[in-house]
Amino acid sequence: MSFRVVRSSKFRHVYGQALKREQCYDNIRVSKSSWDSTFCAVNPKFLAIIVESAGGGAFIVLPHNKVGRIAADHPLVGGHKGPVLDIAWCPHNDNVIASGSEDCVVKVWQIPDGGLSRTLTEPVVDLVFHQRRVGLVLWHPSALNVLLTAGSDNQVVIWNVGTGEILVHIDSHPDIVYSACFNWDGSKLVTTCKDKKIRIYDPRTAELESEAMCHEGSKATRAIFLRHGLIFTTGFNRSSERQYSLRAPDALNEPIVMVELDTSNGIMFPLYDADTNMIYLCGKGDSVIRYFEVTPEPPFVHYINTFQTTEPQRGIGLMPKRGCDVTTCEVAKFYRMNNNGLCQVISMTVPRKSDLFQEDLYPDTLAEDAATTAEEWIDGKDADPLTFSLKDRVSIVQGGYVSSSASKSLSVNKKANILNKPRGGGGSSGAASSSLSIGYNAAANNNDASEGGPPAAVLSEKDLRSIQDEIRKLKAIIVKQENRIRALEAKANAGNGDETDARNKNGSGSGPSAPASAAASASDSKASESAKDHASTSTGATPQDED
Repeated sequence: MSFRVVRSSKFRHVYGQALKREQCYDNIRVSKSSWDSTFCAVNPKFLAIIVESAGGGAFIVLPHNKVGRIAADHPLVGGHKGPVLDIAWCPHNDNVIASGSEDCVVKVWQIPDGGLSRTLTEPVVDLVFHQRRVGLVLWHPSALNVLLTAGSDNQVVIWNVGTGEILVHIDSHPDIVYSACFNWDGSKLVTTCKDKKIRIYDPRTAELESEAMCHEGSKATRAIFLRHGLIFTTGFNRSSERQYSLRAPDALNEPIVMVELDTSNGIMFPLYDADTNMIYLCGKGDSVIRYFEVTPEPPFVHYINTFQTTEPQRGIGLMPKRGCDVTTCEVAKFYRMNNNGLCQVISMTVPRKSDLFQEDLYPDTLAEDAATTAEEWIDGKDADPLTFSLKDRVSIVQGGYVSSSASKSLSVNKKANILNKPRGGGGSSGAASSSLSIGYNAAANNNDASEGGPPAAVLSEKDLRSIQDEIRKLKAIIVKQENRIRALEAKANAGNGDETDARNKNGSGSGPSAPASAAASASDSKASESAKDHASTSTGATPQDED
């Protein structure tokens, strides 16, 4: 008698649930660009979405507690001269985000806590190298301030964002680079290209280690490194059927698994959760999210379930595990953009009866601290990303989670770091005489707060100049309005004077009063003459004598 054994897994019953509309984000004009990008980036502090913008490219940054309908005039990050194609939050600083655009420039921005109060147009640093549009930005998983960019000029560049320098330049791709991904410790780089090949590089030396045919279809392919070293890819076959595969880095030509899914046209974005070894496949234009679990046992990639919605998705973002709700056993949280302007929040949950912290669901996850610096990494030091326990360092706040070390301070370092210049709410700072690097010093902040209250805000010289310029502009506007008021008053007075003169002129001409005045003057003259005759008679003088 044959029977089927059900596979044992903690995540077999993961289910998705969409939040109510008032807990989501509405009235967002998602970008209509045809570029194959997720158009969204999420971290425990902010939600960033690429939006439509006239006169250049822009994206909106929202704190997680700003739910509901977003105002049409909400401040944007809008310094690009062309449409923004890709954005990515820095994994080691929740306030730093990078953006690539059709204007061939990569910009790195620093968002103030609480979000933007006015449109941000001045980045911390511009990374200028590419000759054509930049469609891919990717941060290093463990090294501080290391950023990878790829453009339509077939060039891949790795930057030290802290100094604005190019660390590595990879120019061996014959066509457009579709995707790129570092492995767990950042010592290897996998890329997919328009020539249908998948390649593995040493990111420090730009040396090509291996290459193979990825998927036979001509549409875009994606590839990601899994935590244990395998490579997961998505693409199309010759019949335009969507498929995924699992490969070993030392045998790229021989996929371990190759499975066809359906015949849809949308590009599939694989979103990977390294803590649970789950992969979520989100297709552009799809109304479903499929999720799988990768295990060492055949068939290695196990289908779990599908989350179904009614609206097709235009973009999607995955919240890092630091932002998940551990009290409800939430293992993933998606931010899904619809065509109608709604950003829908979807929670993936494991059903458990207990309200206690589930240690088997939440192993140590990625921390917000960097394991190495950019200089150490380029010199050859490999380090796994730092991890921490969500049980010890996560506290619940409205709209997301923050770690207990969320209060950050800037520490002085020998190497110049552009990202850590003192900044105000919406502008960029001037050149710093001493260099700074991103650090975390919660204890020092607590001591300062206990001794002298909250620290005073520090304004740079450029911020003061900008405030003075604003005051001058306001004064000029006031003077202009005063002059305008005076001119209007003078014009009004001149009009009143003209009316008075006209009335006087009309009074001296013919009218009812003219005969009366003439009669009065005649009677006065007669009275004077009679008085004169009476005086002459009384004195006995004649008129001739008077003469």
